[in-house]
Amino acid sequence: MNTHSRLFSLFFFFLFAAQLSGQDTFSIIAVDPETGEVGSAGASCVDASAFGGVILLNDIIPGKGGVNAQATVCLPVHINLVNAMARMAEGFAPADIIEWLVENDACGSGTYANRQYGIADFDDDGQPRTAAYTGASTLAYANHITGPNYSIQGNILLGPQILDSMEARFLAEEGPLAKKLMAALQGANVPGADTRCMAQGTSSRSAFLRVAKPDDEPGNFWLELNVVLTPTGVEPIDSLQTLFDEWYGTINADSERVEEDGIKVYPNPSRGLLNIVLPPSVKLPAGASIFDSKGSVLKTTTLQSRSNQLALPESWANEVLFLKISDEQGRVVYSEKLLVLPHD
Repeated sequence: MNTHSRLFSLFFFFLFAAQLSGQDTFSIIAVDPETGEVGSAGASCVDASAFGGVILLNDIIPGKGGVNAQATVCLPVHINLVNAMARMAEGFAPADIIEWLVENDACGSGTYANRQYGIADFDDDGQPRTAAYTGASTLAYANHITGPNYSIQGNILLGPQILDSMEARFLAEEGPLAKKLMAALQGANVPGADTRCMAQGTSSRSAFLRVAKPDDEPGNFWLELNVVLTPTGVEPIDSLQTLFDEWYGTINADSERVEEDGIKVYPNPSRGLLNIVLPPSVKLPAGASIFDSKGSVLKTTTLQSRSNQLALPESWANEVLFLKISDEQGRVVYSEKLLVLPHD
């Protein structure tokens, strides 16, 4: 094993549409050509709490694409994932990224035959592309499924039904990408989806879901929910669903988002003071609320005039926050992601 890395074996059930049906791990990666969003979700029975949970298998370039790299990986530097993202940034297509990774495997444990990859991105014309790879030495049951805009991979799974269920749930959900990813994970919410968790009656021990919008900063994504590790017998996909429901109830995604023409919110990003200007079409008094990425309310205030100013504490710096403005009847008329910068 490379002395600069620690060996960590992860068997991911599935990428996105088959996330809860792979060997010790399952995950899904997908893109939405209508919104430009890139998202991923996954779960594993491996205790990866020292590295932030199973979320470590994924990375995303907003507006471009993402990679899930699982099965046997090296940590703390997930070198094959790092290399995959570098190739994506250089413009390699998903299939070409996988070919490069197979020919240039950089993890000191095992070989390319011990790896599993799922990749989804947009080409230069904004059209989705996908590719996947399951090495011959990944533990059974291991496989992958790809569609026009998604890839689902898993290893150490109960069987192909896990991946099939993830894909079916992903395709059946008519909501935005975030809801489709959550549905895909629920498709693997069966005891022993990752067979290592069969004895404790859960699908896995760690789960995550993240979605990046095209204008997000790298590593600072619009949605990131992470269940790092659950106690024995507690289903992490159910815990993730609870977080997701709380978030979704607050942040109406995509087609459910409502904005009132004429509302101005600036500067964004802000270094402590946020201006909110309301047009005559918004009846006063109005309300403003700020939420964190888990949907928890951080601040609520009443807007009594057309021009208002809110103080944003420096403790919120570099956190992904969301602003929601409602009129006097409580109707949501505006929502926007906020970024607070360190104060000068």
